[in-house]
Order: sequence, then structure tokens, then C-alpha cells
Amino acid sequence: MIDLLLVLVLLLSLVAVAWPFFFYPLILRLLPTRAEAPADGPLPSASLLFCAYNEAASMPDKLANLAMLKDRHPTLEILAFDDGSSDGTAGLIAAQGGGGFITLLQGPGRSGKAHGMKLLAARARGDVLIFTDANVLLDADAIDNLLARYADPDIGGVLGSLHYLGEGDSATAAVGSLYWRIEEKLKDEESRTGNVLGADGSIFSIRRSLYPEFPDSVLDDLTVSMAVVFAGKRLVKAKDVIARERLVTGRGDEYRRKVRIAARAWHTHSHLRPQLRRMAAIDRFKYVSRKIVRWFGGLFILIGALAVLVLALRLSILLAMLGVIAVTAFFRIGGRARSGPLATLMDILIAYAATLKGVVKAMRGRTVTIWNPAQSR
Repeated sequence: MIDLLLVLVLLLSLVAVAWPFFFYPLILRLLPTRAEAPADGPLPSASLLFCAYNEAASMPDKLANLAMLKDRHPTLEILAFDDGSSDGTAGLIAAQGGGGFITLLQGPGRSGKAHGMKLLAARARGDVLIFTDANVLLDADAIDNLLARYADPDIGGVLGSLHYLGEGDSATAAVGSLYWRIEEKLKDEESRTGNVLGADGSIFSIRRSLYPEFPDSVLDDLTVSMAVVFAGKRLVKAKDVIARERLVTGRGDEYRRKVRIAARAWHTHSHLRPQLRRMAAIDRFKYVSRKIVRWFGGLFILIGALAVLVLALRLSILLAMLGVIAVTAFFRIGGRARSGPLATLMDILIAYAATLKGVVKAMRGRTVTIWNPAQSR
């Protein structure tokens, strides 16, 4: 009876780990398509917003990209917030802003991206607010394709598609690229069936009238994009609105980034919980499947591993000892590996561990409001 219970625990743990990446996508494919209903009329005006901290290395390409977008869309308003950079980022942006190209706001010190985005949104005049990151480049037709989706009055927000660069630079980058390709396909299916449940900060937009109030401690991209769903409008994804960003290649950088994001994501979840409960049943199902189950993936792996260990002990102490030795050897070798299957598996486990650590950190009342750009991009 105990052995059967342990096997059941192991199976449930495996299902939980696989749910966001296998079972959930299968269920989404069975759901009907929710069509859009565009109406005739002029395109809305737009403001593009981004925050930067110590992004001097990214600024030449970023500013050239923004200049290209401005040439294609002369009425596009561009606003930037510098969060107390110490590497000359603000000066580079100001050099462009001096000609009326970019409006630059600066804080007195570190105040965080959420605070900066709120200042920019309050200053913006466009009907649609477009949010992006300082190290992200947009394709030439991204603005056209994004604004075209607002022809449907029921659409309150539009996400773009993030394409990562540098997949072959390291095992960490390869795992990050694989994860994001899966994430993009999930968002495509969520959009087809109704709403995407949350955006990331690389490229998304909302109608300015839907911009919510929120504290500086939450993830602004998740909070702002979910405000569309809470308002009863559609949050959809446009495959032809393409943003490009270089992958993080260093394990340490990626680990710290995932801990920070997970901690703020759980804190944001707690802030949004009353509104999440009032969502439609299908949207609650999507939110739990793509977010909550994934956040606790590391816990499910630990529970499954513990079940395997107890089963091995019940069969043979020697078998259990050999298993522990094999796992220890894997972590020692995998921890040093930078390429190959062992390094890939190690990076996957590190990602789960970092996410779980961030969630636990937030549950204990600790979160992060400021960020530092990864040095290994």
C-alpha cells in the first residue's frame, strides 16, 4: 500500500511538472477559436515607453532602432526613463532627446522599473501605450502591425513576439531559448482562444484608458497587461509584431534574474488575487496552468525525487546509496559543464530552483523593486 502511494505521488509530480508544457497545450488546441472583429477607422496614436539602467552598451543599437521607427511613424511619441544610471546611459539618450526625438525623464536615484513606467505613462499622450525594454530591438513593421490589431474595439491590449538571439552561445542560452519558444507557442494558443494571461516587458501594449494604478513593488508588465483582462477587454498576441533580444549566457546572471522575476511575480499575484478570482473560468484555468503550476515546478521535482528515494530505500539500501551517489556525481559534473546534455539538464534544474526560491522569498515578505542588467548578454 505504501509503495503504491509513493508511485502515485511520483506520477502526480511528473504530471504537474509536465502540465504547463505538454498537457496544457493539448487542452488549448481543443478549444474553439475566438475571432476578432476589426472595424473601419484610422489607426490610434501611440506612445512608446522604456526604462533603462546602465544600458550604455545597448544604447547605440537601441537609439538607431528608435530613430528608424520614428522615421516610419513621425507621430510616434517616444519616452524614456533613466533609473539613476552610472555609465552614461542618460547622456546617450539625452543627446537624441535634445532634438525632440526622445523625451527623457530621470529619477533622483534608484526607484525601479515600475515607478519609472508609471511616470512615463502619466506623461504619455498616445491612445495606445507601447512598452518595451532598453535592450530590445523592434522590427521595422512592428508598430504598423501592432496598431492594426486595435481596429477591433474589443481588443484592449496587444503583445508582440520575442525572438531571442545567441541560442548557441552556451547551454544556459540554449535552455532559455527553448523555454521561450514554448512560451511563445502557449501565448499564441491562449490568444487564439480568447485572452493571453499576462505579458512580459519586451514588447506589449494597451489602450491608455486602461492603464491601472499599482505599487512600485509589483511586476509592471504583468500588472498592466492583466488590467486589460480585468476590464473585460481582450489581451491578444500578434505573431507579426517582432522584437529581438540577446539571451543571457551566464548561469549566475540567469539564476539571479529568475529569482528576481519569480519573487516579484508572486508578489504581483498576491496584489492581483481579488481581481483574479473574478475572472472567467477559462481565464482562471489558463492563469493557473501557465503560471502557478510552473512557479511550483521545483517543489514538484523535489517531491518526486523524495518519493523515488523512499521507494529505493524500501527495495534496497544499497540501491538508494547508489542513486544518491549518481545524483551527487551528476551535480558535480553538471555544475562544471558548459555545453552538452548534462549542462542542459543542469540549467533546467537551476531554472526551477531559482523560480522556487523567488516564490518562497516573496511568500516571506521579501521582494525586489530595482534591477541590474545581465552582464553576460
